[in-house]
This record gives sequence, C-alpha cells and structure tokens, in this order.
Amino acid sequence: MHIPFTPNHIQLISACYPPSAALLTSGPEYAPNSQELSRLTYYAANRPEKINKLGTELEKRVKTDTKKAAAGNTRARAALLITLAIFKALATECRRDMSLLSPSLLSSINITLSSLSADLELAARAATVFTTWTTYTDGLIIGVDLKVTDDYMSCLRHFARLGHLEHDDHETRNRTRLIGLAALASAVNSEALYKPSAQFQPQVSIIMRALLIPLLQVDVSVLNHELAEIKEQPNSPILDEFRSRPTLERRAASIHAHIDGDQGPTSGDVANTALRATSSLLGHTRGLQASLVLQAALDTLDERDGWALTEHCRWLAEKAAEWTQYQYRYGIPTRLVECLAEIQDAPEPTQRHATLTAMITAVFTSPTPLVNLSTSDIIASLISITLRRITVSPEDSLLPALVECISSLGTHVYYADQIQDLAEDLIRRLVIVEASGIPGAGKDNRQKARTQAVRCLLAGLLGLIHAADMHDAGKDADENGDTKTVGTSPTLPPPIIERTSHDGLQGQGHMRPSRRTKVAPEIWQDTLSLLCDAEYAVRADYAMALVAYVENEIPKFADKVDPDGVRRPRPLAEGPSQRTNTVNAMLYGDSTTRFLNALHACAYTLSTSPRLGLRNSPPPSPERTSPANGDDSSARAGDATGDSVTTERRSMNHSSRTRRMSLVLRMLQDAPERLSSSAHVAAELSDFGNVLAILQAVHEQLPVRSLLTGIPMLVALSKATRAEEAYDSSTAAAVRTIKELVAKTWLVVAKVWECPAVGELAEKSLSALPGASPLPNLPDWQFGSLQPPQHPTPLPSDLPLTEPLPDIDTDAILEALSSAPNVQEATGLGQQDLLRRLGAEWSPDKAYKESIETKSRLDSLSGDGLSPLIKVAPALMHADNISMQSLARSGRGVGVTDLREALEGRSSMSNPNLAGRVPSISTLDHTSSVFPGEFAKLTPQRSRPQRVKPRPGEVREVLNKLGIGKQLGNGNVKSSFPAMQKTQPRNPPTFTPPYTT
Repeated sequence: MHIPFTPNHIQLISACYPPSAALLTSGPEYAPNSQELSRLTYYAANRPEKINKLGTELEKRVKTDTKKAAAGNTRARAALLITLAIFKALATECRRDMSLLSPSLLSSINITLSSLSADLELAARAATVFTTWTTYTDGLIIGVDLKVTDDYMSCLRHFARLGHLEHDDHETRNRTRLIGLAALASAVNSEALYKPSAQFQPQVSIIMRALLIPLLQVDVSVLNHELAEIKEQPNSPILDEFRSRPTLERRAASIHAHIDGDQGPTSGDVANTALRATSSLLGHTRGLQASLVLQAALDTLDERDGWALTEHCRWLAEKAAEWTQYQYRYGIPTRLVECLAEIQDAPEPTQRHATLTAMITAVFTSPTPLVNLSTSDIIASLISITLRRITVSPEDSLLPALVECISSLGTHVYYADQIQDLAEDLIRRLVIVEASGIPGAGKDNRQKARTQAVRCLLAGLLGLIHAADMHDAGKDADENGDTKTVGTSPTLPPPIIERTSHDGLQGQGHMRPSRRTKVAPEIWQDTLSLLCDAEYAVRADYAMALVAYVENEIPKFADKVDPDGVRRPRPLAEGPSQRTNTVNAMLYGDSTTRFLNALHACAYTLSTSPRLGLRNSPPPSPERTSPANGDDSSARAGDATGDSVTTERRSMNHSSRTRRMSLVLRMLQDAPERLSSSAHVAAELSDFGNVLAILQAVHEQLPVRSLLTGIPMLVALSKATRAEEAYDSSTAAAVRTIKELVAKTWLVVAKVWECPAVGELAEKSLSALPGASPLPNLPDWQFGSLQPPQHPTPLPSDLPLTEPLPDIDTDAILEALSSAPNVQEATGLGQQDLLRRLGAEWSPDKAYKESIETKSRLDSLSGDGLSPLIKVAPALMHADNISMQSLARSGRGVGVTDLREALEGRSSMSNPNLAGRVPSISTLDHTSSVFPGEFAKLTPQRSRPQRVKPRPGEVREVLNKLGIGKQLGNGNVKSSFPAMQKTQPRNPPTFTPPYTT
C-alpha cells in the first residue's frame, strides 16, 4: 500500500519485494520483482547521489530482518534473502560508484553472517553479494574508512571460518567450506587485497588459515590429482571471467548452496577450490608479499599442529615456489631459512625444525628456477644454524637434514663460479672450525662438537658439488633425445661410490662432466691438513672426500688416463709444445702441482708422525698478551687434542692464512725422516688403507703430475722404514704396513705407466713381507648425507719379528721407471733427468712450502705469468719498477700516430702512456707474505724519477719510448725494467735468491 509522503527511493525499494503473504511462496529463488528491480537499478545508476540513501535503507531492513530470522521468523528470512539480492543488483549496475555503496553493503553482509552463518542459503547469498563487491571494487576505500575496513575484515573472518568449518556430516562440511572458500577466492582476486599495502598482511593471515586447512586434510595424491585438473581446466566455475577483464566489463560469479538430492561435493572439490585460490594468491603477489603469504601459512601450521604432516609441507613449499612469480620466487626459500634461524637455539629439535628443513630441501631440489636467490647468504645462514645446533648438542638429530639442505643448494646453479664460491665459503668455515673449534661449546663437548662440525661441513661440501653436477647433467637430453629439466631428487641423488678393492671402482658418481667452473685446487688445498686430524672420524671422512674431489672435481687438463687405468700417449692432443707447457707448469708449479705437493706432505705425515692434529703455539709472553690502550681482544683456539685452550692476542702483522701455515708446518715437522726401532706411529690400520686409496686416485687421475710430485715422497717413505735392527713389537706392525702401502702404490704406478719391471719389483717386495690382514678399503660414500662416524681398525699388536723387515729396491724401481718410454714421452725428459727429478731429496715441510710459494721472481721477470700487456713494450710502464701498479691504464702503446702528433705539436693528452712517470713502491723491497721471517726485510724505497725528463708530448720523449732516441750504456737495447739496474738496497741481503738455484 502506498503511504503518503514516502520518499521515492524507499518506494522503489519496497516495490521490489513481493507482498507479505507471498514471501514464503517466492522460494526457492527468493528473487525481487524483476520489473521493479530494473526501475530501482536505473534510478540508482542515473542518480549516484541517491546510492548512499538506498544503501542505508537496505541496511536497516537487513538489521531488522536478521533479528527476526534469528528468532525463527521465516518471512523475515525470505525478506533478508531478497534484500541481499537487491544489494547484488545495485552493486552490479552501480559499479562505477561502488565506493558509495560499499559501507552499507559490507555492513549488511557482516550483520547477516554474524547472526545466521549456519544457514547455508543465507551464507551463499551473502557470499554472492560479497563476490560482486570484490569483483568491481577498486580497493581504495579499505584502510581509509575505518568502519568499512572493520566490516570487510569481519566478513573475511566469517568466510574463513566457513572455509575450514568442522562438522560431523561430511556433506554439510564440504558444502559450507565451498561457500566460504568461494568468497575468499573472490577476495584473493580483488584489488581490495593488494591496493591497501598496510592491510595486506592482516588479510592474508585470515585467508591462508582457511585455504591451508582443507589442503592438509587430504592426501598428497589427491592434491596432485586436483592440481593436474587445474592445469587442464584453468578456468574455475566460481572464478570464471574473474579479473580477466577490465573492472567495468567483469561478470561477478554467483554462489549457490548445494541443492538437496544432488550428489554432495567431495573433499577433492574443496581442495580444488582451495588450490585455485592459493595459486592465484601467490601468482599475484610481488616481492615482500610472497614472504608474508608464506609466513601466514607457517603461522597456520603452528596453530593447527600441521608440522607433523611433513609430506604435505614439502609439497606446499615446492608448489609455493612454483606458483610465485618468476622474479619473486627467491622469497620462499629465504623466508623458510629465516624461520629456521629464529628457532635455532631450541634445546631440543622439534617437529617444526625437521619439517622446515625438509621444506627448504624440497624447494632447492625442485626443478623450479629460483632467480635472484642469494646463495651466499643462504649457505652462510645454513652453516650458522648447523654450527649452532652442534653447540647445543653434538648428537643433534637435525644435523643430517641440515647437511641435506646445504647439499641441495647446489641444485640451482645460475653462474659458472657459483659452486666454487659456495665451496669457498664452506671451506673457509671448515678451516676456522678445524683450528679453533666452535665458540660456545661446553667444555665437556668441545672436542666432540668440533669433530661433528667438521664432518657436517665436509658432507655438505661434497653434497653441494655432487648436486651441482646432477643439476647440470639434467639439462642434457636423455637417451631418447628428450630434454630433461631436473634438479635432484627430493632426497638428493642416490648414486653411491662403491669400492670393492684398491684396484677398481664400481658405480658412477657423476653422469657427465658439468659446464660449471670446477672448485679450484687452491681453494681445496686449505683442507688438506684434515687428513692428519687428531680424530679418526674426521680423517676417514676427509679421505673419502679427498678421493671424490680428485676423481671428479680437480682440473685434469691433458693429464689423464684411459678408462682401463693406463696412461697412454695421445699424439694428436699432446704435441711437443703441449708436453713442454705441461712439464714447465709442473716443474715451476701450477695450482694442481702445488696441491699435490701439499697432499703428499700430509700423506707422509699421517703415515709416520707420532702425533696428529694442529697444535697451537705456546702462550706468548705477558707483555704481548697484556691489553694495550684498553684493547683486550683475543682469539681462542682449541687444542687439537681437546685438553686445553690457549688464549692469545692475534697478531696484527700476519694474516690468518700465515698463522695457519705455521700451524701446519709445525705439524709436518713432527714427521721423522727415519723411524727408529721403538718409534710410535699415531695412524691406525684404516688410515693406511685410506692413504692407499688417495694415492691410487691421485696416480690414476693425474699421472704425470703425481709422477713428479709423488714418487719422491714414496722414495722418502721407503727410506723412513729402513733400519739396521729389528723393530719393537709395537713398531713392527706400523713399519710392515708402511712397506705394504709403498709396494701397493708402486703397483698402481706400474699399471698406469705400463711398466712391468716396476710391478715385478713391487710384487717381490710384497711377497717378502710377513703375512697380516690386508689394508682396509674406503667405505661406501653417499653424497649429500651425513654418514655415521667411522671407527678405526687398529694395527695388529701381535706381529712377531726376529729380523729386520726386507726393504724394497728403490733404486731398481727408479731405474726401471725412468727408462719406460711412456714416462719419457709424457714428461719430455731423458732418463738421467728423470732419475734426478724422481730421486730428489724430499721432506714434508719442504714439499708444503713448495705448495704455497709462488713462482720464482726470475721466472716472473722473464715474463711467465705476466699479462701479455706487459710484454708488448716498456712504454706501458709508468714508473721505473716492475710493480703491477705501474701498468698503464690505457691498453694502447706508443706508435707512429703519437710521433706524428708530437711533430705537429699536438697535446699528449690523447695518449696516457706519454704522461710523466709516477713514483711507486717497488715490490722487490718487501718481504714474502708467506714466510715473513725467513728472509731479511729490505728497506722500502721509492723509484727515483729521471733527472732529465722531457715534457710529455715532445718529440724526444716519443722517440725515447719507441727506442729510437739516444740510448744509455754501450748501445745495447734498453732494459724494460731500468729500476732493477738503478735502485740498489742499502743493506743487500746475504741470502741466496731461490731463482739462482
């Protein structure tokens, strides 16, 4: 009935409702009168100033009908459904002015859900209105209008509660969840989530709770099945046409309650909706937003105790990285590592620790590329977490998983030197732990923590390298020609190096040579002292790591053997020039040769030394340790045996590398030149087996270099076991084992170089030794995992000897080896030169010094190792010395053009080489940075400029630089380095320079 003086907008709204008596019969659609609704929407669309009044009136009706419907009034419930339908129509037609309708619309939805959320039909109608609003809103009102923001956040909470509602009836539960998830999916695709940046995190925290719980309640196989369907049908029936068009052209989805009698939705349908919303959410996030989404998911796992579902968490972490935009994926693993670091101090590892570690490994081992990932920061964090867990407990159960994390980082290689850089980070920390232990470890667990830390870092280092090779091999085509894109499996590749004897190798650790940069010997060389560590578990693990490095990683260049283990000449690849370059590199020392020198020095020390491990120097004098000017900084380094810790003031004059070298040299000097009859050897029987495996790998993989660096060590080891009288029973077993080690190494050399005479002499020596148990083989090694600590096999204590052990005929072996044609052809040396080289005097400290010294100064001055730019002309040198600082910044030399410009009087500014010479510090005036105390220190001097110096750009200057002008001396060619002839030190040293010997 028409009431006089009723406002027009109220009349238009009232006309949309059926008569009161017909409200109950208007179902099941409960739709407003279509003709009157058209008049209402036309009125609102053409008079935007009336939208606020229309919304306020509808909100009043919602409040009234909600109270009545909650009390059981069915007519009020029907009217409420019609009111919500009117709201949807107005939102659709007034999309241009959505901000005017938003306050009353969101308030009405909030009021409805607060009182009648259990009514699925009302919840579905409210979700439809909410979806319409999220479709057309620009989101700018959120965060600005506090009332609207509160209503919006309250609506999200209501729908989130529906999205993970628990109910005894599975059909009712799935229907309710679909309604809530559909509404949240519309919010995920709305600008209301992304435009107000300050409100993003609160919204995501609410949304992820609802999206994640349904995913955790189904099996991973169901998730994979639904994900495959999503890929086949990317358009959702709920989100169809959603966000794919401009705002004014979009079509809002309509959400309906399930019809009674139809087959109810399954848990898979619910998971499908949640997966679509989650993937869409991560797909639209940028930068920090991806980390916030992941953090919200982790908070949900905390609230729901979801960490026990390890497989689900791994799957979600992997898919989160896949769904995130390409340039922002790095935020997923970075945030996971940060979360793991936040709980690294827990006294006991929890399920959260284990699951987080598994999630990190899953992300790294997945084929999803992670560009912009800071691998250096990630590995530094993982190393710190590992060491912290070892500090808490050396037997922490989380350590194997952390080792897998570090190893899996090698799956993603984005630049050639990445693995080398990561390996250098690991080795740097490994060296620190070896010398100083772990700060913060308890006194009782100090040595145990140090041992476990070294083993974990070693296992991670090898796993990292192996994972990188598997990743690189996965890029190549398989046998059928299909391209594969793989990282490694989630548990890292299973290939195992299986060793059955010292003569053969079963299994294949790497699929093919990788295209990445190999870890340089200079980097790995710092770890060689671990071969002589005081703990056998460390020595055993390092022996396996060293064999793997020599076999698979160390650069071999042309120094290779055939698959059968024999070194045969390759005429096409190894001409005279190549052989000369190889021999020169080995004689004067390249990185691989220096590495082998240090390796053989450590192998000799392990075989003969009475005590092992790095030992700190005695405490300095009080005046050096007393604080000066309030500076009480000190360095604490643990003794290798774990008995004491010495605190000493770090010297400011020597680098940490120099201090480490001195410790290693001190350890090598304990190795005797000859074992006495009652000498004690600290090595176990297993150590000698490990040394044999190392020497075998070295001679098989680097035959030429090992020949020139390792044979002198074998000769010295043979001399060390020669005695005129019988050894004591405690020493006889060690001496007999050393002789067996030397003989079996000669057998390897004989096989590599096809020298039967050497093999016969070695076999004769072996047969003459008294019987004993054979040398143990290296155990199996699985990359990327922390194996249980190895236990030593002790030397036999009951070896009766009544006479000296027979010695191997070293002179005959050297004679036979030096006369072998393969050896002479490979080295380019004659028999006498080979005899002199192979039989040279050798000691471990001397070999180690050769491994760290650079080439002689004379070789450097002759041009080897210098840039070709320096060899072009003396004109490229600014000052009268050979310092690299004097190299001209311009790569252009002085030529005819410069002479023409000088004759024409042009400025010399065009050629920087014509500028005046700048005095610089000569490098010949300083001591060696490696052995500062070994040579006398020369007084630093500045090179003196010439007394008669023409101005830059003059003709005479150009002629002098071209070598045409007046020359000094007797007319010979002017030296390229006049500073060497002019400058003489005031107090010349009395030593003999190394380049004159």
